[in-house]
Amino acid sequence: MKIVVDENVPFLEGVFDPYAEVLAKKGAEIGPEDVKDADALIIRTRTRCDKALLEGSKVSLIATATIGEDHIDLDYCRENGIEVQNAAGCNAGGVMQYVFSALYGVAGHRGIKLSGKTFGIVGVGNVGRRIEEMARYLGFNVLLCDPPRAEAEGPEAFVSLEELLAHSDIVSLHTPLNASTRAMADEDFFRSMKTGAVFINAARGEIVVDQALIDASPKLGAIILDTWNNEPDINLELLEVAHIATPHIAGYSYEGKRNGTAMAVRAVARRFGIFQLYDFIPDCPPEDVPQKLSLEGKTQGEIAATLQYNYPVYTDDFLLRTNPGAFESLRQNYNYRREIYI
Repeated sequence: MKIVVDENVPFLEGVFDPYAEVLAKKGAEIGPEDVKDADALIIRTRTRCDKALLEGSKVSLIATATIGEDHIDLDYCRENGIEVQNAAGCNAGGVMQYVFSALYGVAGHRGIKLSGKTFGIVGVGNVGRRIEEMARYLGFNVLLCDPPRAEAEGPEAFVSLEELLAHSDIVSLHTPLNASTRAMADEDFFRSMKTGAVFINAARGEIVVDQALIDASPKLGAIILDTWNNEPDINLELLEVAHIATPHIAGYSYEGKRNGTAMAVRAVARRFGIFQLYDFIPDCPPEDVPQKLSLEGKTQGEIAATLQYNYPVYTDDFLLRTNPGAFESLRQNYNYRREIYI
C-alpha cells in the first residue's frame, strides 16, 4: 500500500515504513500525481482535499491530524466512498492554555480587571468545553452559545448569540468553520459586543470579517488573534490593531500534536489492518512528562504569573510582528510547549 503524508505532521517519521510505501511532502504541495496511486492520506490543514486532488485516485481514507475538516470536501468524499477521520479534541488542552495565557497577559498589559467578569464561549465542542471548565474554575461567570448542542440537549444551558454578545466581557470563538459560521463575526456582531470587551479568535480566521473587526477595534478592550483569513498572507492592518497576534499555533502543544498524530496513525492502521499500530502513540521520554501544575488556592495575580511562566505568549506575538511573512515558517518550526494541568 501507499500512504502520502504531510511532512510537517510530527512524530510520524518511520512509523509506516515497515508496512507501506510512504511519500512525505509539504502539505500545500501534495498534488494529483502524488495521490493517484495512494491508499491513504495523512494531512494537516494545508492540503485541500477535493475533486481537483482526488479525482481518479484510489484514496479510500483521509486522516487529518487536526480537529477541523474545512480543508476537506466532505460531500465529495462521501459521494466517492472516501472515509474521513479527524483528530477531534486532540489540541483542546493546548488551545485552552493559549486562551487563558493570552487573556491574563493582555489584561496585565492593558490594565483590564478580570475579577467578576463574564466569559462568553461561542461554540462549545471539545475545545469550548475545556475553555468552559477553566473559566468556571477561575471564577468567571460563563455564558455558552452553541445552537446545535442547544437543539440536541435542550436550551437551558445555552443563550443566543445576541444575548451572549450583549452581556460578555470576554468573547471567545471556538466554532467549526462551516456555512453557518463563515463571516459570522461581522459588523452586527461587533456592534452587539460590550464596549471594552475582549475578543478572542483561536478557531478559524474565516469566521471573522477583517474590516468589521478593524472598524470595531477602538471600542474593544483587547483583540487576541491566532487564526486569520488568507493564511499565511494575513491582513497587516488587522495585525496592527490586534493586541496579541500569533501564527495559528494555539493548539501547538506537545500533547496536542502527539494526540493528533496518534489518532491519524490509528485511523490508518485500523482501516488497513496494521494491527501493530492499533494503539500507536509517539514515544514520550519520561523526563519530558510535565509535572502537574496546580492553580488551586492562587490569587488572580498568581494565576496570571503561573500561566505566563508556563507559556509566555508574547514571545510568539513578537516573532510574528517582527516578520509577518514568516507566518508559515513560524508554524513549521514551532517549539511545542507543554500543557498546563489543573
